[in-house]
Amino acid sequence: MRIPWWQTEFRTGEAEAAARAINEGRLSQGELVSEFESKLGEYLDVRNVVATTSGSDALLLSLWAAKIRPGDEVLIPNRTWIATAHAVLLLGAVPIFVDTDVDRPVLSLSDLRNKVTPRTKAVIPVHLNGRNAHIDEVLEFGIEHSIKVIEDAAQALGSRDGTGSLLGTKSLAGCFSLSVAKVISSGQGGFIATNHDDFAAELRLMRTHGVENVIEPGEWIRRGFNFRFTDVLASIGLEQLKKLDFRLDRLKVIYAQYEKGLRKNKSAQLIKYNIEKGEVGPYIEILCQDRERIFGYLNSKGIETRKFYPDLDQAKYFGEATSNPNSRNFGRNGLFLPCGPSLLDESVQTILTELNKFDEMQL
Repeated sequence: MRIPWWQTEFRTGEAEAAARAINEGRLSQGELVSEFESKLGEYLDVRNVVATTSGSDALLLSLWAAKIRPGDEVLIPNRTWIATAHAVLLLGAVPIFVDTDVDRPVLSLSDLRNKVTPRTKAVIPVHLNGRNAHIDEVLEFGIEHSIKVIEDAAQALGSRDGTGSLLGTKSLAGCFSLSVAKVISSGQGGFIATNHDDFAAELRLMRTHGVENVIEPGEWIRRGFNFRFTDVLASIGLEQLKKLDFRLDRLKVIYAQYEKGLRKNKSAQLIKYNIEKGEVGPYIEILCQDRERIFGYLNSKGIETRKFYPDLDQAKYFGEATSNPNSRNFGRNGLFLPCGPSLLDESVQTILTELNKFDEMQL
C-alpha cells in the first residue's frame, strides 16, 4: 500500500456542517464567518481576525492595506512559497530576497541588515514549517528602520516562539493559510490576525471592495476587491478548529519518531525545529546530498515524497539570481517526507526502515 505525502482529513463533522450551512442558505460571508473569526481570535489571543479567500490573499491584502506602493522594496526570505513574493509583485513593489540561516530555512538577520535600503518599506519574516523567524529581532529591526513587519505564518498555526507567544501575533499582521496541506484546513482559505484595530477596520473594508454594505453601498469610499471567505468554508473551519490541539500534539509525536529514527542516518539529515521552545510545524523535512537517488528509492518502495520548491530568486521573471548560498543548499537538497497529523505510526516506521536501508547501502 502506497504511503502518501499528505492526507487531509474531513471525517468527523465537516460534511454535515457544510450541508447544514447550505441547507440553511448560509452561502456567502455571514454569521459563520464571524463565528470562525471570533474563535480564531480567542485561540490566538488577538483582538481581530479577518478571514480571506486564501493565505496568499491574506498577504496581498495586508500589504495593500499597509500602503505598500509601486517601487517600494519589501524584504522576504529566499526560502518560502512563491505566494510571498507574488503578493509583493502584484502591488508593483519589489521583492528583495534575503538569505537564510545556515542550519534553518528562515531569514538571516545578518543578511537582512545587508539588504535594507532607503526604499525598504516592509519586511515579511516567514515562519516556515512553524519555525520562529527571529520575530522579536525582526520587530526591533522594523522599529529601527521605520519599516512595517508583516508575518507570513501560513505554516505556523499553533507554533510558538521562545517567549510562549503564538507566531503570527506580534506584528502589524499575521497571515495564515487554510489550504489542504495545513494543520487545519477548509480546502482553501486564510486569515489575518492583528491587534491593530484601525488596521483591521481597513482590512474589512478592503476585503469587500471598500464598502461596509454590499447590498446598498451608498458611495464608493476606498479601493478594495473581493477577498471574502464564505459561511460554507467557515462551517468546515469551525469543525477543524476543534481538532487543532490534538493535531498539534500528534505532529510532535511524529516529529519525535523521525528525529529518533534518523539520528544515525548519514544520507538523510532532519531539518529540525525547536519543540522545547514551542515550535511545531506540519512537515517533516530532510537534507540529502543525493536527493534524486533517495527520491527514486523511496518512490520504488511506495513512499511518496516531494522535493523542495526552488529558491524564489530562481524565477526568471524576478531578474538575475542573487547570491544566497545558504538558501541554495536547502533548495537543491531538501525533501519532504510523508507527514501530517493523519500519518500512522506504522507508516513512519516503514519510512524510517527504508531510509536506513538506503543509508546502509551507501557504506
